Amino acid sequence: MSILARPVMAAFAARTLQRVAGLAARSGKIGTSPYERLTEFPGNSHEITIPTSIAPARAVVYLPDTDGPAPAVHVNFHGGGYVIPLIDLDDPLCRFLAAEANVVVINVDYVVAPQHPFPAPTRQAYEVVEWVAANGAAHGWDGSRVTVGGQSAGGGLAAAVARQALEQDGPAIALQVLHYPPLDLATSAKDKRAAIPKPKLRPWMAEVFDGSYVPDPQDRLDPLVSPANLTDTADLHGIAPAVVITAALDLLRAEGVQYAERLRAAGALVEHHDVADADHGYDAEDDDKAREVYALIARHVQQATTLTAPGTT
Repeated sequence: MSILARPVMAAFAARTLQRVAGLAARSGKIGTSPYERLTEFPGNSHEITIPTSIAPARAVVYLPDTDGPAPAVHVNFHGGGYVIPLIDLDDPLCRFLAAEANVVVINVDYVVAPQHPFPAPTRQAYEVVEWVAANGAAHGWDGSRVTVGGQSAGGGLAAAVARQALEQDGPAIALQVLHYPPLDLATSAKDKRAAIPKPKLRPWMAEVFDGSYVPDPQDRLDPLVSPANLTDTADLHGIAPAVVITAALDLLRAEGVQYAERLRAAGALVEHHDVADADHGYDAEDDDKAREVYALIARHVQQATTLTAPGTT
């Protein structure tokens, strides 16, 4: 076990990463701003605060350009290893989905570790979705048509939301979109293998993220943390339909494939799409690949939430 795998050191490293990310954002030294990408989708957004038992959750709401019935809503959870609050990074995706899937998109600024370790983020994420489903009429969306999704750690949270909805008889979720998610924190990062020698997500980084988010190794077997681990044998029949997107070069690809097959066995897999020649977080750097995969996500979200006219099937 490396020194970074120790919870105290992981938490120290995570706080350092948070400070570095904050300084980079304030200085503008982070490359192309997310707000300058995919500019063909200008977006129409505003902020709201969603009450939860963990803490109030700030969220950015993206509105579709529609005059029809109240639109469906997609709840998005950003990446960042459960540690770095990277809500701005998903702005291009949120603008794209609002325009192309014709849904309201709610991008959630959820609590992060080590300040809020597991299970706080999973519980808050689920309560956000409960609130979204219950409060649509007051905010202009259809709370009976909800999808969830996320990139990286956000995909792990989306999977945890769908699992809680299944086990707690919660809101009906029309679709879960899991985009290069971490789904097996019980397996050491050093035992995971990428298709290239130096993947973007290095084992030491995963150790920092995992050790900060779930300090107790025994808790990493929790199904809300590691649903792809073979120790989780619960029946998943009835869980929300899923689109699983993996990146071919990613350190996390194997666990994404494993969970996709588990969902397939439960009759819940809509599609597993493997992005060729792509590593973890590819869509933050490659606009062409981002457009292609975001279009796939938009099609599935729209199909899952489209209202069926009376008398049709």
